[in-house]
Amino acid sequence: MTDAIVSEPGHRLKPLTPAMLRELSVRSNVQGAARSLCHYGLVVLVGALIWKVTATYGVLWALPLMAVQGYFVAFLFMALHETAHKTAFRSRGLNLAVGYLSGFIIGSPYEYYCLFHWDHHRYTQDPEKDPELVVGVRPKSDAQLALAYSGLLQVAGRLRFMLRHAVTGKVVVPWIPENKRGIIVTEARTYAALYALLLALSLWFSSALLLWGWIVPLMIGQSFLRPYLYAEHTGCDRTRSAFENTRTTYTGAVVKWFTWNMPYHVEHHAYPSIPFHALPKLNEIVDGEIVYRGRGYIRTTRETWAWFRRHRPIG
Repeated sequence: MTDAIVSEPGHRLKPLTPAMLRELSVRSNVQGAARSLCHYGLVVLVGALIWKVTATYGVLWALPLMAVQGYFVAFLFMALHETAHKTAFRSRGLNLAVGYLSGFIIGSPYEYYCLFHWDHHRYTQDPEKDPELVVGVRPKSDAQLALAYSGLLQVAGRLRFMLRHAVTGKVVVPWIPENKRGIIVTEARTYAALYALLLALSLWFSSALLLWGWIVPLMIGQSFLRPYLYAEHTGCDRTRSAFENTRTTYTGAVVKWFTWNMPYHVEHHAYPSIPFHALPKLNEIVDGEIVYRGRGYIRTTRETWAWFRRHRPIG
């Protein structure tokens, strides 16, 4: 993905020098491993606690843990995102391994997501070409808006695309080039087969471990993930400038850790080759150029919710 920034007339940019860009673009297996092991370690730990509490006291007692697990599992999307850019690790193999695993866990096939996300960066905020807007939900009522913020519609949409590709063997969405469609079909069939195998094993062993430790938390976690994702671009300008079509949200250290520093989203869109661990330093350089600045996710979610209400489709 290019690091070129297209400026709108009258908007002054402060691009990095080539030397600064080279320095910030250095990728690290250590940084990627630390973030991945911490994130996945917590998923495994909380999953084990859910299994123990469910077996000892019953499912209801494990619901608070499932909510915590939901946050950790849903935000594996960030591992998928960073590995799609091949910036999580210096090693291509590690990027692919963590990317495929994360995509499988959250129901988002890796190769498909890479191509989807490529076009998102190329056509950010273009309603005709940005895949996030093309497949995005356009709520017409508060009830539909609440359902959109739950994230369940988006998960259902991802799974529907995957199953359609697996069953029909056809890929017709514009963000998948014709020479990549065979890969997408094979990937979808592999994912579907593995999901079917896990379901069969769960039924064979009469085990609800995956249901309570993975599936239910994943669904719960969408209500954390979706408002976060809406904060990235909702209400921003429809221009080519990353400093105007994207929002950086200033938040706490814990959120930045589990989101792999992606609240620095203007910085990421302006310089997508810079890895997650260098984004705070990049923010110090370009902070004064950022137009849309979120002040925490609670406040920003109120703002994006209000924007959707003001821009409901007519009729």
